[in-house]
Amino acid sequence: MILRRFVQVYYYADAQTTHTTFPSGLEVLTFPNKQIEKHHPNGTKEIIFPDHTVKHLYPDGREESVFPDGTAIFFRNGEKTVEFSNGQREIHTSQYKRREYPDGTVKTVYSNGRQETKYSSGRVRIKDKEGKIILDKK
Repeated sequence: MILRRFVQVYYYADAQTTHTTFPSGLEVLTFPNKQIEKHHPNGTKEIIFPDHTVKHLYPDGREESVFPDGTAIFFRNGEKTVEFSNGQREIHTSQYKRREYPDGTVKTVYSNGRQETKYSSGRVRIKDKEGKIILDKK
């Protein structure tokens, strides 16, 4: 007995949506606004938005989004990382938000409001939650 698997295509007229299932188990949904969703057999979902933003959703809870300008956002283990096309990076955790600059400068704002800036020159400046400088080491 030969078992053949075929591509199945369903069109939902009311929603104007096409649902295509491939022999590999990949399912592709195409919406009238040009959004495309790919549901992979391993549980990964890929969403391509009309503006060409691409989002990946993984079964372990991770998320990744890449925007047309090159900016990328990653969610992993409760931490958010934003990588900007200009080389800057921003990291958000429950304890702090940190911005890293291409020249090596790192600015961190802690959840208690304290701010710390470490410059590539070695200078360190710390401000309290009111914004008053409490340390400026050059």
